[in-house]
Amino acid sequence: MGKFKINQNIPALFTGLILIIFYSCNEPNDLGMDLLPSNDLVRINSLVETESISSYTFREYPIRTDEPSKSLLGVFNDPLFGKTEINFASQFRLQYQPDFGTNAVVDSVRLFLYYRFLYGDTTTMQRIKIYELDESLIIDTTSASGGSYDYPYYQDVDLKSMASPIQIGELEFTPQVAQDSASGDTLYQLLKVPLDISLGEKLVNADSSQTKNNDVFLEYFKGLYIEAEKDDPEGGTVLYLEASSRSSFQGSALLVYYNNDENIAEEEPDTLYNAYVITNLCARVNSISHDYSGTPFETNLNNDTGPADSLIYVQATGGLKSKVLIDNLSLWRDSANTAINKAVLVFQVDTIASEIDKFPPPSQLLFTYINEDGDEYLPVDYAFSHIFYGGVLNTNNYTYSFNITQHLQRIIDGETENLGFFLTTAYKNSEAKRVVLKGSSSKTGIRLIITYSKYLQ
Repeated sequence: MGKFKINQNIPALFTGLILIIFYSCNEPNDLGMDLLPSNDLVRINSLVETESISSYTFREYPIRTDEPSKSLLGVFNDPLFGKTEINFASQFRLQYQPDFGTNAVVDSVRLFLYYRFLYGDTTTMQRIKIYELDESLIIDTTSASGGSYDYPYYQDVDLKSMASPIQIGELEFTPQVAQDSASGDTLYQLLKVPLDISLGEKLVNADSSQTKNNDVFLEYFKGLYIEAEKDDPEGGTVLYLEASSRSSFQGSALLVYYNNDENIAEEEPDTLYNAYVITNLCARVNSISHDYSGTPFETNLNNDTGPADSLIYVQATGGLKSKVLIDNLSLWRDSANTAINKAVLVFQVDTIASEIDKFPPPSQLLFTYINEDGDEYLPVDYAFSHIFYGGVLNTNNYTYSFNITQHLQRIIDGETENLGFFLTTAYKNSEAKRVVLKGSSSKTGIRLIITYSKYLQ
C-alpha cells in the first residue's frame, strides 16, 4: 500500500465505500480478536506504555494559505501562545460586463466582509486598512477549477509588498457573534468598509475592452489587500471570513454606488450599484506571522535533545506542532511471533492550561510519521479508515486518540523506520484554534495502549 503524504490544507474527508462497510462490521475494540485461535497456542497481552515516549514543541513549517475554505483576518494576542497576525488579499470578479450609462458619477464605494465565527475575544477594538493590489495574484487552478496550473502561496508571502502604499480605506470595529434565538444557528456578521471614491472612479471609467471578460479585468483591477491592526497589546480576534460565494450565500463583495443621466431623469430614481464579487475562481491568500516572545515554551522551542516537555502546544495557522518520539518500538522486532492486535496513542488535553471555555480546542488533530527525507506522511491506518484512525476530540474526557495498529506492525516487521512522529492540527489554514496537551513527562500525559498476541513455540 502506498504512502499518504500529509495535506497542508485539510485532511481527506472520506475513504472508499468498501472500507467504510468493512469497518462498520468490526468494532475497534474487537478488531482481529475473532481471528485468534482459542487454544493455548496464543497468549493475548496488553500494556500501557508511557516511559519510552517523549514529546517536544516545534514550529510548524510554512503552510499553504491560498483558497482556504475560510479566509482568516485579525490580530490575536494569546495569553499563552503569543501574538498572531493574519492579513488577507483577494481578487474580485465581474458578474457580467457592466454598463454604467451616460455620464456616470460615483456616489460611494463599500467593501462588504462577512463572517460568522471568530477565535479570541469580543471586547477589544480591531482595525483593518485597505490597499489596492499592484501585483496580480495567481490562483491555483488545480484546487479551484480542475485545471493543471499549480501556483501555491504560503503563510510567509509578503502581501504588503504586492500592494500600493496608498491607503484607500479603514475601519475600526469590535467583533461580534450572535445566534438565531429560534434555530440556534450562528448569524452572519457584516463589516462595511468605506473606500476612497477614486477606486470607484477607476472601475466606472474602465474601457469596455478592459471589462469584456474576467481575465482582462483582473489585469486592470488586481484586487485588494486587507491589513489587520490592533493598538491594545492584550486580547484580539481572528475572524473566519465568509469570503467566497456559495450556492446558498453571495459571499463578500465590493460595491460601487453611482448615478447617471438616465436614472436622474426618472420620476423615482433608483439606487444604482455594481458588485464585484469573490468566487471560488478568485485567488484568496492569507499571510500569517507568529511571535512567541515571552511564551512559556520559547526557550525550548524546536529542541528535541533536552528533557521532554511536561506540556506541549499545538496551534493551527502554521503555528506549532509536537514532535513525538517512541523509543522502544525497535525492541519489538526482537520479539518473534508477536502480532499487534490494536495500538492506540492517547493525548490528554490540559483543560486548565488550555482555558477551553474561552478558547475551544481544535475539533481534530493529525498524527503523522516522519520518513527518511524528513517528510510527513499519514500512517496506513488512515487509508484503511479515517474513522478508525481517529484524531477527533473526545469532549467527554478531552482526549485525542489515534489508532496506529497497522503502522506499528510495519515498524515491528521492519517495513517502516521509526524516525518519530508529529502531532498537528487537521485544519491548518481555515481556523485559528490551539490546544495545550499534557506532555510525556506528565503522569496523565501521552500513553500508548497496546494489545498484542504472542504465539507460543
